[in-house]
Amino acid sequence: MQYFVMVALPVAPVWGWAVGLIIIALMVLIMPFRVKWCEHNLEFFFLIMGILAVSISAIFGHNLWNTELIVEALKAPVMIGSLPIGIFQVVLIFCILIHLFNKPFYRGVNSMVNKLSIRFCIFTLIVILGIVSSVISVIVSSVVLSEIAAALPFSRNDRIKLVVVACFAIGLGAVLTPLGEPMSTILIQRLSGPPYNADFGWAVSHFAIYVVPACFILGIFGSIWIGKKKDSKVLTETVNGKGIVDPLATKEPAVTEYSETLRSVITRAVKVFGFVTALVLLGTGLQPLVEWFLIKVPAVALYWINSISAILDNATLTAIEINAQMALPKIIAMVMGLLIAGGMLIPGNIPNIVVAGRLKISMKEWARLGVPIGIAIMTIFFVILLVSGRI
Repeated sequence: MQYFVMVALPVAPVWGWAVGLIIIALMVLIMPFRVKWCEHNLEFFFLIMGILAVSISAIFGHNLWNTELIVEALKAPVMIGSLPIGIFQVVLIFCILIHLFNKPFYRGVNSMVNKLSIRFCIFTLIVILGIVSSVISVIVSSVVLSEIAAALPFSRNDRIKLVVVACFAIGLGAVLTPLGEPMSTILIQRLSGPPYNADFGWAVSHFAIYVVPACFILGIFGSIWIGKKKDSKVLTETVNGKGIVDPLATKEPAVTEYSETLRSVITRAVKVFGFVTALVLLGTGLQPLVEWFLIKVPAVALYWINSISAILDNATLTAIEINAQMALPKIIAMVMGLLIAGGMLIPGNIPNIVVAGRLKISMKEWARLGVPIGIAIMTIFFVILLVSGRI
């Protein structure tokens, strides 16, 4: 599974083409925050932008439309490599199961919350999903996160806080093995030859020292930030088999009601399909900008410029930017920049897309938390990488 198609491009920039793509990139960044239709129909908006990004190439005599691109755009949501299962099927099947068995699932989640500390639950959820995402994949991790978050007795604001922090952890943790996400798979492929000869365990040996502590720190941060108002007592009393909230403890409902219909579950899976298809087209369409300009800048600048990963899937940038001729410190710095920036906005990473779709989080709501958190994490890692000589 990949979220782009590599294409042959002119060596020198075609300036009209480049200007057109820059305008499209700016529209992708700005319009979801300024235009209500774009904010509420993010999948369709990105699909339109992806089609435009690919189509503009034809104006300048380098038509990027081909059978491979169309097949990949339709295949990416439903295939992982040669396996006939992808994000569309995982989201659809898992969410249908939750729909069918929502009562025991929601009771189980709320029972766990009532018996354990809220802070402990938040910390455990963020850390475990962050680290195991490299084994069970970001797709499964994000679906599990979205359903648990929906079942928790939290306000909407606290739910958004939880999933944004957790998605940063999932996005970071997934790089540790090729099973985690397409970016990690592509990274290993690009470095499989000399001098790195990257294999299954290569990413763990070079990134675990950064990623694992980051997942634990995000877990601690989330438990303090979200759990501080909850730990007073989010406990219920059982009266005639029904959960009753102690009004002195919290204003939140003790047991969150499942509100999804089968139609809304199927619609959400279809929207995820459309979003992934849009990312394939957008990643391929914007590829010229990356090849002509981004890969030529120094590592220090590229670390920050790679924040474009917030709107452009990091697998695309990894395939274009990373090669075996690069020094290891530069590879580590570039990859860390891509991983962190992916959490800033909804299109930046698959977990963000899945969770935002389930909890109906808008681009504006996500950015309000994701951008400052992402900038803070990027700044911390920039200092660490600079001091350690990685940049």
